[in-house]
Amino acid sequence: LKREELYVTSKIWLTFYRKDRVPICLNKILEQLKLKYMDLILLHWPMSFEQTDDSLFPKDSDDKLIDGKVDFVEAYQALESLVDQGLIKSIGISNFNEEQVERLLKVARIKPVVNQVECHPYLNQEKLRKFCADRGILLTAYSPLGNPGSTFFPDEKKKDLLKDPVVVRLAQKYNKNSGQILIRFAIDRGMIVIPKSVRLERIISNLQVYDFKLSDEDLKELMSLDQNYRTCPFSLGPHLDNYPF
Repeated sequence: LKREELYVTSKIWLTFYRKDRVPICLNKILEQLKLKYMDLILLHWPMSFEQTDDSLFPKDSDDKLIDGKVDFVEAYQALESLVDQGLIKSIGISNFNEEQVERLLKVARIKPVVNQVECHPYLNQEKLRKFCADRGILLTAYSPLGNPGSTFFPDEKKKDLLKDPVVVRLAQKYNKNSGQILIRFAIDRGMIVIPKSVRLERIISNLQVYDFKLSDEDLKELMSLDQNYRTCPFSLGPHLDNYPF
């Protein structure tokens, strides 16, 4: 296996958004992965935390996250410099809303190739998808299965997308499992999709989605399930500058 056959992606964490700290974060990533360059680096969120090496989640005496007050444009421009140096091939963003994408595009020298956001039938992100597509930016869908292992909600508020009657019925119709239907939901809308698993059988199952396609009617029915249900709301962050939701 050759390096150029792999596409390796990572993210800059929120305590490394100041322009002098972005290269430090990238160097850590390259050292850990034993690589000379990254194919894609994303800004993890539009917000920033206090710029410190003491904690990944720096908090004050009231247990509240400390705002870094570093604008995402500063971090992005630092990534552009790293592209110039050959350490990064492409730049992306994650969890950015329309207004933030627009503001970035006004100053970006290198256009972001992707915006990685939570996306599934309960949060279909169609408005954001169209907005980004019109500007030549692909959406990458994380938590495409509705994040069944989420710890952000108490059990009584969790919704199990894998057991939604529409999803279950379509799984039976296509002789697939619910997860495969939900992965195909993203693919058939022109998205990149990144289901997460550590179990080999699930990883294999998640790849067995290229022998069928959802009909327009079935895609429309899945789209109708949208209820703005966000499993990753970053509920500790609404007080931070540039919180996107």
